[in-house]
Amino acid sequence: MTRPEYALLAELRPAPTTRAETHIPIIEEAEATGETAEAYQYFREQTGRQDVPGILKCFGTNPAFVRQMVDMSATLLFADGHLTRRQKEMIATWISRLNACPYCLDSHGFFLMVHGAPEEVAQQLISGEIEAAGIGDAERQLLLYVGKVNDESFKATRDDVQQLRDLGWSDNQIAEAVHVAAMLGLCNRVANAFGLPAQGFLDLKRPESAPVAQASGEAVG
Repeated sequence: MTRPEYALLAELRPAPTTRAETHIPIIEEAEATGETAEAYQYFREQTGRQDVPGILKCFGTNPAFVRQMVDMSATLLFADGHLTRRQKEMIATWISRLNACPYCLDSHGFFLMVHGAPEEVAQQLISGEIEAAGIGDAERQLLLYVGKVNDESFKATRDDVQQLRDLGWSDNQIAEAVHVAAMLGLCNRVANAFGLPAQGFLDLKRPESAPVAQASGEAVG
């Protein structure tokens, strides 16, 4: 399966050739052997992207988990579900901002634009300007809710959920938003602990003719 963001990356930049300087060593593709090499190849076959992202390399010492991450991200994040891809990337960008994760913020801010968000909106979320971001109140309140789940999940209440229902979100959409936020929280913390640098996706000049992925799935408003 080829993902539109990965297809665009292949057009806009060459595959990285330099080794990332990290706090904790990661297993680079050239060094991978045995089950780790097989897990990296599994990623390539499942996604169409030939260079393995750094976040997966952080799990290279546990190749079974690399495969699980590939499968989980494919079904939870990189697919329309109860939420659209754009909405999921909006959550991923916002959570990465809250967790000050340069690696994931760079990746998902770029993916958010690929999936239809105007550059101005993406940059506002990247900068933490959620009140100024050109999104509707329903989406803004969903982001504030997942931000609360990210920062202080023990304070999340039924009233929070009811407020989202009143704005038109279904229980399935709210649950999926929590799942996406939790997955990004995991990735943010691993990326930050390993010291993964940003990949420079946001610096890439997206051509005006670049196709924008069409959103599907349930939507609000």
